Amino acid sequence: MKSQDVRKQFLDFFASQGHLIVPSAPIVLKDDPTLMFNNSGMAQFKEYFLGNATPKSNRIADTQKCLRVSGKHNDLEDVGFDTYHHTMFEMLGNWSFGDYFKKEAINWAWQLLTEVYKIPKENLYVSVFEGNAEENVPFDQEAWDIWKELIDEDRIILGNKKDNFWEMGDQGPCGPCSEIHVDLRTAEEKAAVSGKSLVNNDHPQVVEIWNNVFMEFNRKADGSLEKLPAKHVDTGMGFERLCMALQGVTSNYDTDVFTPLIKKVEQITGAKYTTNDVILSASEESQNKTNIAIRVIVDHVRAVAFAIADGQLPSNTGAGYVIRRILRRAIRYGFTFLDIKEPFVNQLVAVLANQMGEFFPEIKLQETFVTNVIREEEASFLRTLDQGLQLLDKVIADTKKALPSEGLGRISGAKAFELYDTFGFPKDLTALILKEKGMSFNEAEFDASMQAQKARSRAASEVSTEDWSVLIPGNVETFVGYDQTENEAKITRIRKVDSKKDGVLYQIVLDNTPFYPEGGGQVGDKGTLVSANETIEIIDTKKENNLILHFTKQLPENIEASFVAKLNTELRTLTSRNHSATHLMHQALRSILGTHVEQKGSLVNSNYLRFDFSHFAKMTDTELQQVEDFVNARIQEQLPLIERRNIPFAQAVEEGAMALFGEKYGDHVRAIKFGESMELCGGIHVKNTAEIWQFKIVSEGAVAAGIRRIEAITSDAVKAFYATQENTLNEVKVALKNPQDILKAVHSMQEENSKFKKEIENLVKEKIEGLKNILVTEFQEINGVNFLSKQVNLSMSATKDLAMAIGSATPSSFVFLASIEDGLPNIHCFISKELVSQKGLNAGNVIRELGKFIDGNGGGQPFFASGKGKNVSGIKEVLEKAIDFVK
Repeated sequence: MKSQDVRKQFLDFFASQGHLIVPSAPIVLKDDPTLMFNNSGMAQFKEYFLGNATPKSNRIADTQKCLRVSGKHNDLEDVGFDTYHHTMFEMLGNWSFGDYFKKEAINWAWQLLTEVYKIPKENLYVSVFEGNAEENVPFDQEAWDIWKELIDEDRIILGNKKDNFWEMGDQGPCGPCSEIHVDLRTAEEKAAVSGKSLVNNDHPQVVEIWNNVFMEFNRKADGSLEKLPAKHVDTGMGFERLCMALQGVTSNYDTDVFTPLIKKVEQITGAKYTTNDVILSASEESQNKTNIAIRVIVDHVRAVAFAIADGQLPSNTGAGYVIRRILRRAIRYGFTFLDIKEPFVNQLVAVLANQMGEFFPEIKLQETFVTNVIREEEASFLRTLDQGLQLLDKVIADTKKALPSEGLGRISGAKAFELYDTFGFPKDLTALILKEKGMSFNEAEFDASMQAQKARSRAASEVSTEDWSVLIPGNVETFVGYDQTENEAKITRIRKVDSKKDGVLYQIVLDNTPFYPEGGGQVGDKGTLVSANETIEIIDTKKENNLILHFTKQLPENIEASFVAKLNTELRTLTSRNHSATHLMHQALRSILGTHVEQKGSLVNSNYLRFDFSHFAKMTDTELQQVEDFVNARIQEQLPLIERRNIPFAQAVEEGAMALFGEKYGDHVRAIKFGESMELCGGIHVKNTAEIWQFKIVSEGAVAAGIRRIEAITSDAVKAFYATQENTLNEVKVALKNPQDILKAVHSMQEENSKFKKEIENLVKEKIEGLKNILVTEFQEINGVNFLSKQVNLSMSATKDLAMAIGSATPSSFVFLASIEDGLPNIHCFISKELVSQKGLNAGNVIRELGKFIDGNGGGQPFFASGKGKNVSGIKEVLEKAIDFVK
């Protein structure tokens, strides 16, 4: 059965049982501060389980893209080494929100697996929760009784809290679960060892495929459990593992989910993958490493490609860092074990798009963009690897100097970690290179450095969140901020949050609020809560699980009082101008650069706007001016805001509204229109473009592969910008002694400078010629080589010219010159071409080796190379060491 059919049959089955089929949410979470990525099927439904929103149906089914690479659920380091862990995977799930419970969930699971998919009953085992006396949660008798009507009791296993009690996190909805495991071993293996003994013991062919979670409890901050007001069902079945069971193979990677990708890797690299059916001996270690590398690559490209398609670009922080780390792991496995030194992972995107584009259209629509981003990231990391190799060479050289000549050398584990942490240089690649040189590194030190960094990271991000104190039960929260800047409000719930970063803060939820929560790139509103007796400052507003949270540093003395919630209208007004200008600029970019331009990120606050967009070339000055002129023309047209609230998503898109990839839209949306600009947006906007006053671009540059960033200002910030420009112009006038024609004065000064520059160049040439005539008399003849090593008092470029001049004028010459410019050392090496060919000398190698003594690096061609450093005191040793290359 093909994987596409496996997915379809699952969804068709639950549709026939009255479930609404919904699309996968984006793999990257943008509105949940507790998670970077969707790490389970239930993540997109958290607000329903928490009772903060009402689902469109009480029965839902879907297949959800998931990513498990950080936090509590982190499978990254297992990927490749076994045949069933993945970074990205699909989770098939059916959900009940206060509707059906254990009986229906268990019976449907059994019916689907045994009657629709026709998995033999004798290959299945199930587990139920054994209970936990400490938490006063009893043995799940109900699940046991349901299962024993379907399966022999000797195939039912009792599971402990670790295996059979599922929790969303340290706090929140949770409950006992019942897992279904499949035994894929041969008949001979089953006869020898019972599958029952292998359940939950990490056996690669006895694996869990489905988990039925019965959410009955809420985990409180103190660790205690309380009953939820309604019972829910949350199930998840691993799509890749299910395909393995249905396609008669014993590895996820041998299914058609992965085989097209594996074939492409084989085609690119020339390597051959061995399926799981072939047993490799210990002597076939090389093939094992090849298999692991290929598994890593085909797994990781899925995670990276879908994350980029959903709007998360590789970067150095947060979720972007995780994506970059996954991609770099794939690259370096190809680099180390498949001997691929050029970008290649990007070539797999087309295969992935063709394979999964029908059900996940985002990967097909974004195929070119994803391919280009990955290609640029690969090229960048391969350059980083080259840097790391040079740094590792220096560490090795320094270590050997400090060690006796005999015995095995070990470099510092802290140094190896520095290479890993700063340059992304992999630990196992460091070990491999050291092994080739008869060395190793101190792994205990490396691990200690890693743990210390993790501890620092945990401490910096550690947050303690208390339970909600509910003052007004029920979901009574209403946002009124599109129409009002202040309103009367009551507090419905509060909680305390303590973090290393921000200290103690309080989160307040109001029954009615004009405060816009951070989202869609727009910052959260600030303002005050005012009662008859006091004023509480609201320092930020965010959204979490469909609740609008108002952050304060203190609670009101009387939390049950009536309040007036008042926005800081000055900040709100400036922010709305920048937000509306962002929409106009988006329209301008698509009009001027082309419709390939898509928003990839934004920040809108009261001071400026920042907009990231897909484009693979630096914008010209003309293009930037055209964008400015386009936006300012729309401002001058005084276009009114046309706001469409609560219209069907399909209707809005049909009418021309732009929907952004990676955003999660509901069935009904809000559309914002200014003239021909129409976007889906929940943010705050001006009533008329005239309120923006003026738009000015202040910078444009690259932020990632294929991503450009524009920063711009509007309104009061533009006035301040022009005032600063005018002040600068006045200061220039004073510096030029107030000429009548300032432009003429500047041109005159430029002409004088040009004349002086030429005179200086002529003087330097004369100085170089004079030094050349002196230095050619100082050559030493060593082993048939005319050798010269000297420090000179010239600029870096002049020293380079001098080295070339001396070397070119002298046969069989080896010239090494050093100088200091702006307090930093530089070195240059010229080697006659006959020495390069006859003696195998290489100027680039000389510079790389001697550059270590001045804490620098460099390179060039075999006959000439240059380098720069930081340590001036190393020049003396460099000049003395140069002679070693010709002795």
